Parts: sequence; C-alpha cells; structure tokens
Amino acid sequence: MVTTVTDQQMVDWILFGEALSFTCLPVCRLIYFFSGSNISSVRRTDVISVTNWNAPLVWEGTFDPVVIDAIYKKMDPRIAVVVFAVGKYTRFLKGFLESSEKYFFVDFRVTYYIFTDNEQEIPDIKLGDGRKISAVNIPSANRWQEVVFGRMRWATITIDKQIRNEADYLFMMDIDSIFYNRFGAESLSRLSAVLHRSFYKNTDRDRFPYERRPESKAYIPAGEGDFYYTAAVWGGYLEDMYKLVKYCYTQSEEDAKNKIEAVWQEESHLNRYLLYNKPTKVLSPEYLWSDYDGVPADIKVVRISQLVKNYAEVRPNGGQ
Repeated sequence: MVTTVTDQQMVDWILFGEALSFTCLPVCRLIYFFSGSNISSVRRTDVISVTNWNAPLVWEGTFDPVVIDAIYKKMDPRIAVVVFAVGKYTRFLKGFLESSEKYFFVDFRVTYYIFTDNEQEIPDIKLGDGRKISAVNIPSANRWQEVVFGRMRWATITIDKQIRNEADYLFMMDIDSIFYNRFGAESLSRLSAVLHRSFYKNTDRDRFPYERRPESKAYIPAGEGDFYYTAAVWGGYLEDMYKLVKYCYTQSEEDAKNKIEAVWQEESHLNRYLLYNKPTKVLSPEYLWSDYDGVPADIKVVRISQLVKNYAEVRPNGGQ
C-alpha cells in the first residue's frame, strides 16, 4: 500500500526524528532534508517527545533550529498573529511586540493583527523587513468574559473577510505575554496546541479542568482526554485554525442560548475539539509559561511567558 503524506508531515517526521512507518517518499526530498544535518543529535530522553497518535511533542533539544528554519524559509510562509488589546490591555502591546520582533519567527513574514478598542494606543515599534501591523477596531467590553468570547467571534469574521487572503499560518496569542527566547518554525503544523503548564505532568485525566457538565457543548466525560491545552497560544494552517476558531465561537453561542457558560470559556471548547480532532503537533509548556511560576528542570527554555499583573485592575469588571 502506498501512503500519501504532505510536505508538512515529512518535515515533522524527519526533523523530529519520529520512527514512523511510511512508504514511497521521493528520494530527492529525503536527500534535501538530511543534507548537512545530524538528525540523531536532536533527542531528549527525559521527556515524552511523541504523542500516542504519533504527533511530535516539541521541546528544546528535539529539533535543529538551523535545519528547520532553512526548510521553512524556502517555503516562505506568511505568519499571522492575532492578539486582542481591549481596554487597559493596550499597555501590554509594547512589550509583546518588541520581544516578538527579537524572538518570534525572525526573518519570516509576519503580520500582527491587533484587535483593539483604542487604535491610537498601538505603539510605534520598529519592525523587521516583511513584518507589519494591521489594526482591527472592535467595541469595548464590560466584562472580561465578553472579551474572551468576543475573540472567537471577531477572529472568525476577520479571518473570513481579510486574513485568509493574507496568511498561510495563524497563531492566536494572549497579549499580556513576553517572548524570552526563540519561537520559530518548529512550532508550525496543520494544528499545533500547547500543553498547559499547570497540568503537563499530571497523568490523571480526571483531574484536568475540562468542562464536566453535560449541558455544555464543551462537555468531556470522565475517563476521556489526552492532555490539557492552553488557549493562550495555539496555531496552525490558516484554514484549520479558521475551522477551530469558528467551532469555539459557534459552540459558545449554543451554550449561551442554553444559558450556560463553559467553565474556562473558549479554552474548554478548544480542549473538547482537540480531543476528537487531534493536533498534528503538540508544543511543550516552553511555548507558554508564566512569570508567576518557577521554572522546573525539564523546561530548558522559556520561549514566551504570561506576565504578572493585577487582574482586578486591568480587567473591565475587576477580574470577576
């Protein structure tokens, strides 16, 4: 039997050293991928580096950044970053953008789509070649939960009307974060999800904070689940992300009609979707840590981290 694989799968399987069975790969592509690199040197034995559905689980030490960047730069992808800076959250734009310019997909084409109710507060940041900011004006909110649910609505509309014509990959990110180290092409796949830092060492899925009420569209029954993923960073092919963003939006709307709100809003719907539509790549908590927490030994590099903040002061309804 001949197995058909995509360019993305070949990149992942080869660069992340997964021993998967497939046939009929063009020899010229294999020579190109292997040339000049020592794939066997990018290994970690202290962490899980592949999921039980054979997706790479990416940690520092499991990929060669030089090789993977060289491959993706030849593809020249357009990367979209969607962030929301509503109300007092505009204060986080400067730190996010300046640190991103140092560490996020350096030398790649990147567009920051900044959804905001105060476009005048977008800082004037020096951007690299091929990188730009696109402001998207949205209404203010009275509750932080409205901002969370509004993210899915406004992102769905804007992807459909604008972004799908301007990008190949899309990342949803929280603006109250700072990049500290490289966040690059190793994160790309059809659908990449990030392990939540608070639960990645937990092997008891019944302790994950999934939505457990059957009345909600985000419901996950006890005994089910793979990992618990954060909704503060996730990305993938534009069309796959559009499908997921739209899913979170429509499922949240269905819950609202039934007068229920998922326990962790969009994150609950995200986790249900990814349980039944497995991510093609899982990113370790290096790809979203928190300045509130110490860094354990298995986290060799913190790539992006959520900032310490006074939620009662920055959120529109005092963090309630």
